[in-house]
Amino acid sequence: MARSAPTRLTAEHNGPLVLFLIGMRINRPWRPDHWLQVFAAMPRMLAELSADPDSGMLGYRITLGSGGPLVVQYWKSAEELFAYASKPDAEHRRAWAAFNRIARKAPNSVGIWHETYVVERAESIYVGMRPAGLAKATGARPLGQHSRAAERLRPAG
Repeated sequence: MARSAPTRLTAEHNGPLVLFLIGMRINRPWRPDHWLQVFAAMPRMLAELSADPDSGMLGYRITLGSGGPLVVQYWKSAEELFAYASKPDAEHRRAWAAFNRIARKAPNSVGIWHETYVVERAESIYVGMRPAGLAKATGARPLGQHSRAAERLRPAG
């Protein structure tokens, strides 16, 4: 059984933040030869990014959405995200090329999508559980007894 955190926590993060959502949809599950390579590319990219503290990725979480797998990534900046995406020797370049080959060979058998959000401020709370999401990516700190979401989201200064 998972142990819970003994207190109320919030994310330690202050400053710029980019939230990057990326997912895939398996449109023809009976054709793993069309989608398995796309599915297998994400763990390689996450391992590469996690091994490089200068990549700009703060952390990630993997979940299952209504259409398929979904990865929520936390980044220091959009520039670092875009730099990784366009880096010629990175896993992303190989994954993107492989996806395009599959898309030409078997159109619509697998789909991918992403959304990028530049976040001005973020607020979080974790009660009765270990940090997840942003706090897991950036670190957690105890939350004051009377802290409210509106107070945590208020601009600094």
